[in-house]
Amino acid sequence: MAEKRILDFEEMGFGMFIHYGLYSQLGRGEWVQHIDKIPKEEYTKLANTFTAENFDAKKIVKMAKAAGAKYITLTTRHHEGFSLFDTKGLSDFDVMHTPCGRDLVREFADACREYGVTPFFYHTTVDWYNPDCKNDFPKYLQYLRDSVELLCTNYGEIGGLWFDGNWWYKDRDWEEDKLYAVIRKHQPNAIIVNNTGTSARGMVGNPEIDSVTFEQGRPTPMDREGMPKYLAAEMCHTMNEHWGFGGADLNYKSSASLIETLCSCRKVGANYLLNVGPEGDGKIPFMQEALLYTIGEWVKKAGDCIYKGKPCGVLGENKNFALEADGKLYFFVHDLTIIGNENVTVAGGGAGDKLFNGVKGKIKSVKWLDNGEKLAFSQDGDNVTIDCTGYPYGTNLVVRVAEAEME
Repeated sequence: MAEKRILDFEEMGFGMFIHYGLYSQLGRGEWVQHIDKIPKEEYTKLANTFTAENFDAKKIVKMAKAAGAKYITLTTRHHEGFSLFDTKGLSDFDVMHTPCGRDLVREFADACREYGVTPFFYHTTVDWYNPDCKNDFPKYLQYLRDSVELLCTNYGEIGGLWFDGNWWYKDRDWEEDKLYAVIRKHQPNAIIVNNTGTSARGMVGNPEIDSVTFEQGRPTPMDREGMPKYLAAEMCHTMNEHWGFGGADLNYKSSASLIETLCSCRKVGANYLLNVGPEGDGKIPFMQEALLYTIGEWVKKAGDCIYKGKPCGVLGENKNFALEADGKLYFFVHDLTIIGNENVTVAGGGAGDKLFNGVKGKIKSVKWLDNGEKLAFSQDGDNVTIDCTGYPYGTNLVVRVAEAEME
């Protein structure tokens, strides 16, 4: 039987990732210190110019909510070792020792609760700043646990902890049991995630882990055979090619691509964690803000089925599929055309009959969710053919959802 916190996490469905740190000021991604081989003594000077003057937690949370995100995962400390929270004397390499002088994690957590979004905390496990990480690993692991305990005790109830970095020292004992025991003591309902990275997507780790991860790419259906417990799945994804702000990275994915990726995640029951990388002063780049609001317009049309819908074995042609929620089926239809004069419409895909198989039970009626238009259909056993009409002129939702009432 799946634990309630894991089932609740699955129904969140869609979250926002935020990568923000000292690296944001350089605008060359979150790994700039390592990739550009910036000396530690030079890199740490970035703390002297870190103001976060335009980091507006309330605005960011409202932006996430408008996009349809139910939770937000913030990088409280990334590999650079700099903390966005008050470390209470554990380290002087934190936000309280910068011109900013504000506990950004507190502002974030408070804003999440004010607007009904669940806060999650990302925390690195590898630390490029703390010399103990390399030279005195047991001492470093205690520092890591003490840092996590601060996050678990100073910011109210949180949705979960998202760890990243064990792959840096694959041959070392990270003492995960001790780390996760700290969380279970103070935040028993928190989801625990430990990122397996791009080379080990979907791998299962410590028994306390609650969700496997897929970084970039597309998630695959979960095979839970032999797993010690029911696990959720989550895919994290960038809007362009970087997690941290890349000022010269213009290779943004289209809103259509992001919507299709959200759908592909839900098709296999995985959550979609979509990243934003604030600029050095904390402002969300305009392009990222625009993409979030566009996704939010689609989520409004799809409704709760994007959160509550579960894979039910119903698949259609190409990318089409169906989810089940509250006794209804929801058919996700890709690549429809727009109805209109041939001189002003663009060809591609098509309307008309769409075949789905694997339907259990008899369908009574089918309608588009976005405008309530009833659709003709026929059923032969577990095969259903739906006459999917094209978009009205002026509309293109990328993926259109039809709701089926069952007898």
